[in-house]
Amino acid sequence: MHTRRTLRRTRTGTAATRLAPLLAALLVTACSAQGPSSTAGPAAEEKRTAVPALVALPRSTPSALAPYYGQKLRWRDCGVPGFQCATMKAPLDYAEPSGGDVRLAVARKKATDPGRRLGSLLVNPGGPGGSAVGYLQQYAGIGYPAEVRARYDIVAVDPRGVARSEPVECLDGPKMDAYTQTDVTPDDGREADVLVDAYKRFADGCRADAPKLLRHVSTVEAARDMDILRAVLGDPKLTYVGASYGTFLGATYAGLFPDRTGRLVLDGAMDPSLPARRLNLEQTAGFETAFRSFAEDCVRRADCPLGGRGTTPARAGQTLKAFFDRLDTRPIPAGDSAGRQLTESLATTGVITAMYDEGAWQQLREALASAMRRNDGAALLTLSDSYYEREPSGGYSNLMSANAAVNCLDLPAAFASPQEVREGLPAFEKASPVFGESLAWASLNCAYWPVKPTGEPHRIKAQGAPPILVVGTTRDPATPYRWARSLAGQLSSGRLLTYDGDGHTAYGRGSSCVDSTINAYLLRGTAPADGKRCS
Repeated sequence: MHTRRTLRRTRTGTAATRLAPLLAALLVTACSAQGPSSTAGPAAEEKRTAVPALVALPRSTPSALAPYYGQKLRWRDCGVPGFQCATMKAPLDYAEPSGGDVRLAVARKKATDPGRRLGSLLVNPGGPGGSAVGYLQQYAGIGYPAEVRARYDIVAVDPRGVARSEPVECLDGPKMDAYTQTDVTPDDGREADVLVDAYKRFADGCRADAPKLLRHVSTVEAARDMDILRAVLGDPKLTYVGASYGTFLGATYAGLFPDRTGRLVLDGAMDPSLPARRLNLEQTAGFETAFRSFAEDCVRRADCPLGGRGTTPARAGQTLKAFFDRLDTRPIPAGDSAGRQLTESLATTGVITAMYDEGAWQQLREALASAMRRNDGAALLTLSDSYYEREPSGGYSNLMSANAAVNCLDLPAAFASPQEVREGLPAFEKASPVFGESLAWASLNCAYWPVKPTGEPHRIKAQGAPPILVVGTTRDPATPYRWARSLAGQLSSGRLLTYDGDGHTAYGRGSSCVDSTINAYLLRGTAPADGKRCS
């Protein structure tokens, strides 16, 4: 089962985790061919968005927050060679700082050339719900370019409610297994009721686990936490690389604290001006765009189960959708020790997982061939499990729980009832004949959330901030390219860098043009001309 989320890219073993890869549940999509012309510039994108702008906070720090800004971190060994860890306190409620703390996990990898150190570089892999500490230890702290690691302490903080920072835990392993297998393409009222009940049980579990914290896991609060960390680390300005949802977090920081904003890289950008339904619809189209790119590659290869040479992407999509429909009534064996079979929901998730990185296309071809030709769903189930961060033991990370907690607080629900979903289905199915039905119903989950949303769509200007680098990939499935154009147009100092390619996000994905441009910005503050393109 999917739940509405913005998927992010992490680098923790699979290219898709997680954004997202993590890949986990759903979403937000680009109206692709049905949306505004792709030739419209950032200014046009901003003009069409008639929503208020995020208001910057006062430059002076309130006295009630002084103890948080003045705290000293006590660094200790993480148990991972070369990394240090600490715990930072932040107010649970910024409106009432004396009302209690939330404890946040922080980690760092110190600069390898301390004599030339520029400061701290904070990283976030997205989600919401992705562990920034895990991302640091498994990728950024060892995989970022050597020259960047030489000049910066690479730092991460798990946002409130995520991973090591007082995680929200909604369902245990067996209940999550049942939840992820729930049919998200209901054929009648009875099946729709079953789906609604699943969303309600998930929400009730979250409320029971974290009744107070659940009201205070918004992106605005996480951005304010980052400013405390900036101060505690001794940096006058924040230097930051955020991917997927991490771009929304970073842009929010810039909007709240433009005078404390340094070099920000927002890779795989979100558009904060869009309401939830539009976000989900546009992301749905983004996955269709990515699937068509995969299908064009697939049908040229002998092992493609979706057709041979000459098969159109549309026809390949029809074949895949027919396979999903068969699984809806007849799941197939998956060799799972817990007795799970490959259902339509899990198979759809498995395919979506591989859309995040073209490097996973071969794995997807083989998984589809195994399932469609040999009735063996094990490989697709493995892809689905990586999306949900399901462990071999049957446990799950708290990715899905945190994802829903943040998303449902940040924006009003995309749909309020099954009837609204049915009315919206034609638009979603037009955006993606393959994924539209599933993703439309997945967008219903926040309708039953136990906490009212505190956020609304808004533009982010960050007036007065230095150049902010916004990166967009032309065939990005999870954060459609037009979002990057829109965000770059909203930001008063936005610089758009375009990567003409496939997959989610661009930094560290093989383009020397992208990497050298971002490195020059981080190391020398040299921002590219707005509109630079790389391939």
